Amino acid sequence: MEKSREQENPSVIVGRNAVLEALRSGRGIECLYVQRPPFTGSLGRIVGIARQKRLLVKEAGKGKLDELSGGENHQGVVAITQAYEYVDVADILAKARDKGEAPFLVILESIQDPHNLGAILRTADACGVHGVIISKRHAVGLTAAVAKTAAGACEYVPVAKVNNIAQTIGELQKEGLWIASGDMDGEMAYSMALTGPIALVIGGEHEGVSRLVREKSDYIVKLPMMGHVNSLNASVAAGVLMYEIVRQRMSR
Repeated sequence: MEKSREQENPSVIVGRNAVLEALRSGRGIECLYVQRPPFTGSLGRIVGIARQKRLLVKEAGKGKLDELSGGENHQGVVAITQAYEYVDVADILAKARDKGEAPFLVILESIQDPHNLGAILRTADACGVHGVIISKRHAVGLTAAVAKTAAGACEYVPVAKVNNIAQTIGELQKEGLWIASGDMDGEMAYSMALTGPIALVIGGEHEGVSRLVREKSDYIVKLPMMGHVNSLNASVAAGVLMYEIVRQRMSR
């Protein structure tokens, strides 16, 4: 019999009817795991609604769906709901203002791996970041898996979820923040002035920072790569760049 596992795990909804109603009700769903195509019957409607809402939809095999559902009859779909509440960008800026500090924000563009997001939040807390901004489109949100990786940082680092990263960057620039995007075509981060009110942009695992966001950025920064691979894991790059900003702030 199909049912939701919300009483056992508030971050998981299992089964076509339960997921469909959650989508229709406006429930805070972060990601859908669905069986591989073809999408037939109500599953096709579920995928259509999810994509219309610009939710992250991941195709998965039966083994993955069985694991997520705890062995319940998932009927080819499992929804992952948010585990923590989001804030507004204005709340993050207010936090910096209340502490008497120049704003230090991290903007994540299309981070899809919950372990990357959790690791970034954990480092953000260690670095005194006032808040993190994530995209509503094609990106993981504050799920239980993210919270576990973050090891408590979700309790201390406010996260805002926005429709349009490029538009949000423009609004932050009007508030006096400088935007520094991490990209391998930029200037060496160690030679750039990264003090003052700043927002660090980290691109998604697959495509990096988008062209539009690069064009709107004030700085494009990179890290030295002296080995045989040409890129770093998103959470590692974010961590190194965050600590470079901390180093420069402390050296002042």
